[in-house]
Amino acid sequence: MNILLIEDEKSLADALAHILRKNNYSVDVAYDGMDGQYQAETMVHDIIILDRMLPGRDGIDILKNLREEGIFIPVLMLTAKDSIQNRVEGLDAGADDYLVKPFSKDELLARLRALARRHKEVVFNDEITIGEVTFSPYKSEVRIGDQVVHLTVRESQLLELFIKNRGLVLSKEQILEKVWGFESEVDVNSVEVYLSYLRKKLGNSLKLQTVRGVGYCLKEE
Repeated sequence: MNILLIEDEKSLADALAHILRKNNYSVDVAYDGMDGQYQAETMVHDIIILDRMLPGRDGIDILKNLREEGIFIPVLMLTAKDSIQNRVEGLDAGADDYLVKPFSKDELLARLRALARRHKEVVFNDEITIGEVTFSPYKSEVRIGDQVVHLTVRESQLLELFIKNRGLVLSKEQILEKVWGFESEVDVNSVEVYLSYLRKKLGNSLKLQTVRGVGYCLKEE
C-alpha cells in the first residue's frame, strides 16, 4: 500500500515515514503544501496523511482542491487543533478521518487499516459508471450498453487502477507495483501484454492512451 505523507515538521515526518515503512507501507513524503498537492495530483497513492497547517498551502485548501478535482483517495488529517469546530471543518472539507497530535504509533496504524478496509469495501461493492461503460470490480465485469464483458482478475485490477486514477499518467513501474506487487518477479513487459488484452475487451468504449516515454492514462471523453 502506497501512502503520501504531507507534514512540514521534518523530524516528525521522517519518524512517521520510518514507522510506516517498517510496517510494510510504501511512503512518499512532502514537507510543504505545494509539493504535497503536486504529488497528490500526479502520483498514485492509496491513502494520504495530511497535516492541517502547512507552509505554501494549508491542508484544508489542499483537501478541498483534491475533492473538487474528483480525487477521492482516503485522507487522514493530522492536526494540533483539538476543538470540535476544527474537526468539523476538516471533515466537511472531505477528510475521511481526523487524528489529533500527539498520537500513538498504534492508533495511527489502526486508523490506516480502518481507512484501507473502508475504501476497499466501497470500491468493491459499488458499480462505477463512465460514459456508456459500467464497471463492477466485485464481479470482474464491464457492461457496455447491453453487452456484458467478463474480465480476468488481473484485467479487472488494471481497470480499477486506471478508473481510480483517471486523468493521471501511470508508468509501467507504478502499474506493476500496484497490480502485481513489490515482491512479484513479473517483468514490466507483462503490463503491455495485459493492457492489450484489456483494450481489446473495452474496444472504443474507454480510451487507455499511451503517453510515449511516460506511461498510460485513462482519458474521459
